Amino acid sequence: MNWGTELWDQYDNLASHTQRGIEFLDKYGNFVRDRCTIEQEYAAKLRRLVKNYQPKKKEEDDNEFTSYQAFKNVLKEIGDLAGQREVVAESLQIQVSNAITLLSKNLREERKKTLTEGSNLTQNLTAQVLALDRAKKNYEKAYRDSEKALENYQRADADLNLSRAEVEKQRHNMTIKSQQSDDAKNEYANQLQKTNKLQQQHYESALPDVFNRLQEIDEKRTRGLKEFIKGAADAESSVAPIIARCLEGVVIAAESIDEKEDSHKAVEKYQSGFLPPGDIPFEDLSKMDPDLSNHSQYHSATNVNNHMTHRGTIGANKLKKRTGIFGIFSSNKKLLEACITVKNTLSTDGMKEDYSDLPPNQRRKKLTSKINELKHKIVQETAAHDGLMKMKSVYEANSLLGDPMSVEGQLNESAHKLEKLKVELRKYQQYLEQANSVQIAQHSPQSHRNLQNGQRMSRHSNGSGENEDGDDQPDDAGSLSSSASPESGLGTSHTSLPGSGQGSANDQVMNEDMYYEAEPLQALGTCKALYPFDATSEGSIPMSENEELQVIELDQGDGWTRVRRCTGPNGWEEGFVPTSYIESTLYA
Repeated sequence: MNWGTELWDQYDNLASHTQRGIEFLDKYGNFVRDRCTIEQEYAAKLRRLVKNYQPKKKEEDDNEFTSYQAFKNVLKEIGDLAGQREVVAESLQIQVSNAITLLSKNLREERKKTLTEGSNLTQNLTAQVLALDRAKKNYEKAYRDSEKALENYQRADADLNLSRAEVEKQRHNMTIKSQQSDDAKNEYANQLQKTNKLQQQHYESALPDVFNRLQEIDEKRTRGLKEFIKGAADAESSVAPIIARCLEGVVIAAESIDEKEDSHKAVEKYQSGFLPPGDIPFEDLSKMDPDLSNHSQYHSATNVNNHMTHRGTIGANKLKKRTGIFGIFSSNKKLLEACITVKNTLSTDGMKEDYSDLPPNQRRKKLTSKINELKHKIVQETAAHDGLMKMKSVYEANSLLGDPMSVEGQLNESAHKLEKLKVELRKYQQYLEQANSVQIAQHSPQSHRNLQNGQRMSRHSNGSGENEDGDDQPDDAGSLSSSASPESGLGTSHTSLPGSGQGSANDQVMNEDMYYEAEPLQALGTCKALYPFDATSEGSIPMSENEELQVIELDQGDGWTRVRRCTGPNGWEEGFVPTSYIESTLYA
């Protein structure tokens, strides 16, 4: 079934149909181009998403957990997925969009050429039909004139009054008109024959050829659209296996998450290595020990244990040291010297050079990592030094290759750097040995017993608690208002012994590190005095029975709670009261 036979009289409709078909092809081409743009934007947004969620430098410590590693692998797979969307966009652009543009251009040119030919054929047929119409009109006019001339001759011949000359004249006119009528008739017959032949050729061969070429153009357009749609699907399906592998990679990354392993790594990362505090001994107030230094020494040792335990669990940056007004008169010069000493011992990551401010386990982990890093640098520097030595020996063997002295400066610099790395390695190895020895001492039964009995530090002769056999004895009792007062455990170092008059370097740093809070602290709750209390020590405030006060700092294990009393519209008074004397109600 072809258009030339079935649609011989639908020239205008076929011209319009082929035009709409090409416009539809262009519309699909615009669709493909818009899809390419969407694919490219989608790929770009996926890559931006992956970039935004890449682990930050501050999160590197958490990358050891399987959940973090799995998410990192998921980001990698999503990045690969973005690459495949870019491949789809490129394939659609090259294989489909550009081909559609080229096909549309060719179809438009072929259609224009074909329609021009059909238009010429139609114009020729129309011209022939007009010529036939003119010949027919001429024939009709000549025939009428011939008939009229015949009638005139017959009347003249019948009229006896007319002369012979007049009759001959009418006969001659009749003959001329009859000849003209015959010529017009022949011309009309000739034009009719020519028109019929042209019309037959036009509708049977010429115009059907034009319509058939239009049919081929339209079928070519339809066939091309079919191939383009399949090509777009092929562009998608060609990357489908890779996309499937990306999704499989995401599933594998998810299955690699091991909650037990992450829990174990959390233990390894955050385990402090400190021992839990021992039992708190009973203080019998009826048996007062006149040697107050022994009791104060127990509280100081207990505070040291609690302080170190807190550092290993909640972190040093969250530990609050209470000094209140006791450290306000500290020496500014000593404080400045302590700050300078601490600053000089800090490493590049803000910690001390020997990582002594970390808990034991984390300190050993940091030191081991630092030692491994130094060993790796030493291996690299040794290889570089050996390479320079070989280069120097080659230059010495053949001076044409280079000057041996040109390598001498690099050799000296490399040797100096290598020696510096070795010295630093030995230093950190000593730090690690020291950390291991401290850990062994802390885990020994004798050390644990000394921590429990408060005998962690040696006593002075006036406060010695050793018996004749040399065994350590715990303090029997202590005064609530003196040995357990704020000045016995507050305003002084947590590790120095009251009354000793001296302490270790670490004690001084800890003492200088305390701060004075000038701004009022936020109330944590309220408390009610169960018993009256007379302030007999520095830093404490008196209270009467059933008095309501604000709690601004909880008991830190020394038996004292910091409270505030509002004394006026804008006035307030702060101090410490015994925790056992109050009943606290904290805010939610």
